[in-house]
Amino acid sequence: MITRLTIKNYTLIEDIQVEMEGGLTIITGETGAGKSILLGALSLLLGKRADLNSAKNPDEKCIIEAEFAVAEYRLAALFEAHDMDYDTHTIIRREILPGGKSRAFVNDSPVTLQQLQTLGPYLIDIHSQHETLSLNSETFQLEMIDALAGSLELVQQYQEERQRYLETKKRLESLQEKQQQALKEADYQNFLLTELQDAQLKGVDQEALETTYEKLNNSETITEGLAKTVQLLSQEPAGVLETAKEARKELARLKSFTAEYNEAWERIHSVIIELEDLEETLARLGEDISVDPEALFEANARLQRIYQLQQKHAVATIEELLAIQQELEASQQDTEALSEAIETAKEAQDSWKSKAMATATSVREKRQEAIPSLKKELEALLAELGLPNAQFEFDLEAVDTFRETGMDQLELRFSANKGSRPGPLKKVASGGELSRIMMAVKVILSRYKQMPTLIFDEIDTGVSGEIAQKMARLMEQMSTDMQLVSITHLPQIAAKGNHHLKVFKEETATTTITHMKRLNTQERVDEIAEMIGGKRLSDSAIAHAKELLN
Repeated sequence: MITRLTIKNYTLIEDIQVEMEGGLTIITGETGAGKSILLGALSLLLGKRADLNSAKNPDEKCIIEAEFAVAEYRLAALFEAHDMDYDTHTIIRREILPGGKSRAFVNDSPVTLQQLQTLGPYLIDIHSQHETLSLNSETFQLEMIDALAGSLELVQQYQEERQRYLETKKRLESLQEKQQQALKEADYQNFLLTELQDAQLKGVDQEALETTYEKLNNSETITEGLAKTVQLLSQEPAGVLETAKEARKELARLKSFTAEYNEAWERIHSVIIELEDLEETLARLGEDISVDPEALFEANARLQRIYQLQQKHAVATIEELLAIQQELEASQQDTEALSEAIETAKEAQDSWKSKAMATATSVREKRQEAIPSLKKELEALLAELGLPNAQFEFDLEAVDTFRETGMDQLELRFSANKGSRPGPLKKVASGGELSRIMMAVKVILSRYKQMPTLIFDEIDTGVSGEIAQKMARLMEQMSTDMQLVSITHLPQIAAKGNHHLKVFKEETATTTITHMKRLNTQERVDEIAEMIGGKRLSDSAIAHAKELLN
């Protein structure tokens, strides 16, 4: 319920702060005093878009703030689902900045209008004579039946199961689509994978293979060159090695004369050792070279296969080809695993579908059981409210689709007159009839579910006498279990309030300001007497007012 309301710089209001309590709060005031301004301010808290001209002083910030006690409403999950900070003492604030920009906050955290619009109906329900469209809503009508049937939690269970069913159904469809796409690509991918697997690339050193190929492909040239090189090094008497040895002999006779000759001898000695080693190496290399046409063919074929695969996949190394092979193998495994995943998803979908259908059936049975009682209660209440011949018909039919409210379709038919055949409510009920039906519905709902703060905005227009008295008693009964606010012109209703607020205007030389004050006992007597007899308070009007209050 609302515990405190603050309005600053909004249309005709400079600064109003009012403490709100449980029970029935009455708001009265002359026509044009500004009662509708209060509703406009509350509508902003429910997520209504702000008017650029809302601020009384356009150079200052406009603030509407309400504090709520929400512990009994069980809204923690709703707050979490819509990313809002939950607190049992919740504060909602709207600010309209100079220039028209609007901001909204829940518990001091910024929120969007959409978030406010989601939260608002759980906190405040504003009902006026001209705002009865929700009565024509099938969702609202089913909620009314479910409240009486005690199946609201069962409907919530169905909605959770339905959501799980829709999620698993969507996942199954996604997997099946993925499988179809994979099957389209499977043949070509399998061909590519087989190519790579047949190439047996693991452990292949492409550089070594290319070296082997070059040796085999040029074996005759290499053998001939190595043999000639060895001959040039070692043939007698003109080989390089033999010539160097002769030179070393000559230097050996001179090396003892000076250090320079000795150094020259050591250098040529080193060269001879290196040449001898080189000769042995070249001789061995020549022995290793062999002409092997078959080995050459195999090396060439292997290399050409590797080159073709690298060109095909636009890569330059065997490592990259192996990475592609690994990806194709993983894709093949994924495709095989898809069948298992699809089977698992189908089982989950069928399970949640069965659960949702079973719960929907239970909901339907409870609704069918509750409809006769609801019909009886509605018709009895409307008889009290001046519609003694009101008749309702509830046509509830099962459907195959998983709707938000269950697997039912409802048509509510109504007749206000004896002998008239009931027709669709939205077509046959007048505005006044809809207003009384809505009040009867609210009375019933208040008996069976935790209601938000209910605000009746002059719902009693056009009502007087005994009907007004009955309406007042109904409001009084409702307010025992909820916070109810009634903006009224009827003294019978005003007298039933636990708390009484008066809205009035003050005119100065330059401006008009709307104020609100809480009335004490004597002020209530005067206010109700004025509602009965006008501005001039007669003794009889005061006596009547006291009688109503007592």
